[in-house]
Amino acid sequence: MAAHFYDILFARYPQVRSLFPAELDVQRERLVRALLRIVELVDDTDNLTAFCSRLGRGHRKFGTQSAHYPAVGECLLQALSHFAGPAWSPALETAWQRAYTAAAEVMVRAAEEDARDRPAVWDAHIIEHVHRGHGIAEITVQPHQPYPFVAGQYVSVETPWAPRLWRQYSPAHAPRSGSELTFHVRAVPGGKVSNALVHLARPADVLRLGPPEGDMVLRQTRQRDLLFVAGGTGLAPIRALIEEAAREGIGDAREVSLFIGARTADELYGLDDMLRMSQRYHWLRVRAAVSHERIV
Repeated sequence: MAAHFYDILFARYPQVRSLFPAELDVQRERLVRALLRIVELVDDTDNLTAFCSRLGRGHRKFGTQSAHYPAVGECLLQALSHFAGPAWSPALETAWQRAYTAAAEVMVRAAEEDARDRPAVWDAHIIEHVHRGHGIAEITVQPHQPYPFVAGQYVSVETPWAPRLWRQYSPAHAPRSGSELTFHVRAVPGGKVSNALVHLARPADVLRLGPPEGDMVLRQTRQRDLLFVAGGTGLAPIRALIEEAAREGIGDAREVSLFIGARTADELYGLDDMLRMSQRYHWLRVRAAVSHERIV
């Protein structure tokens, strides 16, 4: 269905093709996931509005304009009716039209509000690139404009080697006064963005950043102990949250436990760094776990 939708869209409105990457596999998956999510939330107005608002704000980095939404809706209904076959009816078409129109209106409104407060994208140049082994690089970038975010959030990144392909990475630290961001990136087999960042990127190269997203953040109102589980570069947002807990004094009132997992002890990425952090903060306990070897 998603492939058929994009075929119709690009045939009827070829001018929008430049907004999309050359390969659409990931884009098709995202479209289907978004549609399924809208269907799941159709009777939950608050969460549906929040979801569509995030989509609208996030679509600004693609260059999406309000005029694009009617074209997308037209082609989407055409694709849905094609695959629904005999099940498609005037009532079903009306329901989908109403659902899409409501979602699009929320997305457009959220994008317009967002445009008043911040840019759609931030240019940022690499100031440090360090290989950490196992196909992982630690990359620090300096945005050309202030880049506000909250510890635990993630950032969409586009490289010059894969235009219009955006991949999400979490800063491995709480916000800094200089706005620089450090990402831990693992080169994924076949991953055009991750391999470019690890193997091709060098200091002075310019990347583009989308707005920060995600709500995996610390909440001052909650007083329960904190338990974190991470492996590989998934440690990045957890490290940022622990750093934020130290900065805000949250750790003084709660116990914070971190489990770092890997297949072997040699692959326990970031363990030494977190052990050093636990020596600074008495409330932080760090434990390692491996699945493919026995630790004596």
